[in-house]
Amino acid sequence: MTSSALVDVHAHFLTPEYVAAAHAAGHQAPDGMPGWPTWDAEKHLTLMDRWGIATSLLSISSPGTHFGDDDAARRLTRHVNDTGAEICRARPDRFGHFASLPLPDVDGALGELAHAVDDLGCDGVTVETNTAGVYLGDPRYAPLWAELDRRRTPVFVHPTSPPQADAIASGRPRPMLEFLFDSARAVSDLAFADVLQQYPAIPWIFTHGGGVLPLLAGRMELFRGMLGAARPDVPPLPEQVSRLWFDMAGTPFPHQIPALDRAFGTERLLYGSDYCWTPPAAVDAQLAGIDAAPQPAGTTWRALTTGNCARLFPRLARLG
Repeated sequence: MTSSALVDVHAHFLTPEYVAAAHAAGHQAPDGMPGWPTWDAEKHLTLMDRWGIATSLLSISSPGTHFGDDDAARRLTRHVNDTGAEICRARPDRFGHFASLPLPDVDGALGELAHAVDDLGCDGVTVETNTAGVYLGDPRYAPLWAELDRRRTPVFVHPTSPPQADAIASGRPRPMLEFLFDSARAVSDLAFADVLQQYPAIPWIFTHGGGVLPLLAGRMELFRGMLGAARPDVPPLPEQVSRLWFDMAGTPFPHQIPALDRAFGTERLLYGSDYCWTPPAAVDAQLAGIDAAPQPAGTTWRALTTGNCARLFPRLARLG
């Protein structure tokens, strides 16, 4: 990598088989969006060259790969992971891959984790903020967190619709607001369930500059004390959150990243485009805003995020 060449940790791919399975499960308008985008590796590479992106880490976005049946979810997850690995083998310099896990099926997730890491060589795994209302602090997930902690595997947490989303979204696409709140809800669940403390070797990556976390971390800590959940052996919640990684997908400037910087710093800030769910024109505008924003002292946002990424993903650092 060069100092100015971005690494995109928040990039998505699709397969016809995956979209067909989602359609069959009732996701014609996923998360309230008008429909499904299309994805093509060569078109993605052309856009990456235009945007100055050296490598994109591909993942399946919301609604994930589990649509209610464990066996079907295991088959669909294996399909998207094998396809993602094939894309990366064709261009290992340009693509990486976060493997999907078929949560809430923990046994299936453990089996797929071993396949994805040991056989496919994925760069990490991706999970949703919740699956059918089961959030990441649920005790049933403990065996998975223990294995990810043992392996020190990065976990990319993608937001999804919260339970009863139709009742609260007022007919608007859930990525507009609900995704940002569900990321905060997932972090609070991990913190209140002591998952972040019990499994400190897991590098967690959250999206969209932390969403509403810069505003709410202090408030969550206040309530942690009021509920008697604060303990002297557990760091305050804002300190725990500052150990997470965040990407810049969405609208990072002029407000989101400065708020994140004030709350948690930028030592673990990464770049994310959210392509192909974010169309090219919106990525153009996002990058123009990043390049036009006041730059961090002594560096640029491009160089800062790429340097941070090299610490988290040594394979990508070796490419450069």
